[in-house]
Amino acid sequence: VQLQASGGGLVQAGGSLRLSCEASGMIFSLANMGWHRQAPGKERELVAAITRIGTQNYADSVKGRFTISRDNAKDTVYLQMNSLKPEDTAVYYCATNWQKMPGQYHWGQGTLVTVSS
Repeated sequence: VQLQASGGGLVQAGGSLRLSCEASGMIFSLANMGWHRQAPGKERELVAAITRIGTQNYADSVKGRFTISRDNAKDTVYLQMNSLKPEDTAVYYCATNWQKMPGQYHWGQGTLVTVSS
């Protein structure tokens, strides 16, 4: 399984970014997908997840601002991030639990999002 994330960058507070993650080596349409993030000095946390049937879940801190979606024809999962805040600054990782034990994931390489105030 390979997960290639892209779309990070530097943005001012209140701005938007869209992250993309293209998957390979798995049956994407059958996989649950998620975005996690890790800020400096903090533990990695789940930001948003989408099941194979499209059910979405979000961390309370991003509800109403972030939207996770998937395009099974492109084997890609997206994270649309609006109304960004400085506290959203982190490395964002795409992940899937495809053929993994509960609590285990395949991880992408991460993409850095920096939100300036």
